[in-house]
Amino acid sequence: PGPGGTDPAEVRDLLAAALPDHLVPAAYAVLDRLPLTANGKLDTARLPEAEAPRSAGGAPRTPDEERMCAEFAACLGVREVGRDDDFFRLGGHSLLATRLIGRVREVFGAEVAVRALFDHPTPAGLLTALDRTAPARPPLHAVRPRPARVPLSPAQRRLWLLERLGGAGPAYHLPVGLRLAGTLDRDALVAALGDVVERHESLRTVVAEDDDGPYQVVRQAAPVPLPVAPLPRTGSPAPDTEPFALDREPPVRARLFTDGDRDHLLVLTFHHIAADGWSMLPLLRDLTDAYAARKAGHAPERPPLPVQYADYALWQQALLGSASEPTERAARQLAHWRAALDGAPAESTPPADRPRPARPSGRG
Repeated sequence: PGPGGTDPAEVRDLLAAALPDHLVPAAYAVLDRLPLTANGKLDTARLPEAEAPRSAGGAPRTPDEERMCAEFAACLGVREVGRDDDFFRLGGHSLLATRLIGRVREVFGAEVAVRALFDHPTPAGLLTALDRTAPARPPLHAVRPRPARVPLSPAQRRLWLLERLGGAGPAYHLPVGLRLAGTLDRDALVAALGDVVERHESLRTVVAEDDDGPYQVVRQAAPVPLPVAPLPRTGSPAPDTEPFALDREPPVRARLFTDGDRDHLLVLTFHHIAADGWSMLPLLRDLTDAYAARKAGHAPERPPLPVQYADYALWQQALLGSASEPTERAARQLAHWRAALDGAPAESTPPADRPRPARPSGRG
């Protein structure tokens, strides 16, 4: 317990009972009082760093436990995890759970559901949930030659359907802004954007459609338009709300806002069909490396990516199988969810302060 008998574990339990898991803080600091400025406002500069939770779960006892503890620690971004440490008490949440389970499947070559981590949230417990009798998933690899028709992944198909229904609008736009200080080489930046689009096929993929439904078409790399506009004196630039034409437009746009020669803002807008929050770090890292190379007068020197998203979509299709074949994974999952949702209302009916619109706007 901290000053005054405050126990951070109790605080966490109270928050966990009232908040979604991804909003529960991972670290806590207990103070006698909050530091204030002379004006009576919170003095953030004097706040101590909150300590990350420490392992209290005991050392691993077997090589498998050592590997599992290492995967927990890497996923959570902490130095060490004990065999009986709780994933969620160390700051884990549902998004990190998905990432961890993917790693566990790869490292241990065994099947395990994400749900198992909620039922067995410790390294030792999760090991007991591994199904080592189930056939291991086939490895993900580049498909060569590719078939003429590459399917959309189920996640992409959902987003494509929302766009076709006209109800998504900018709700699935992913904007990211990069503040650039100093002299900007615009030609190098345009070339670097082209390098990133060439490296990542998903950023130059459009969705075609035939009698069998939608499918991916990977286009040749082309320059990314980079319109320039003045940087607003106050506030932020207006967001890009123009819908993407997924059947003919690459799912990334770029805009450059500048204020003279020293202050610039690059705004990239991705459609969620081609990127997500986990994509941002590698994409921006590649853009930074490419810009540095282009400023130095040469193309970036990097090995090609071992797999592209189209390869993943083909791998996932082979893994799931056909929904029309009862023994295939897709058919079994579909049957499960049909049974689980049997009798559920067709639409949510919470009280609202205004009539439901005929079409969703995505504005909340």
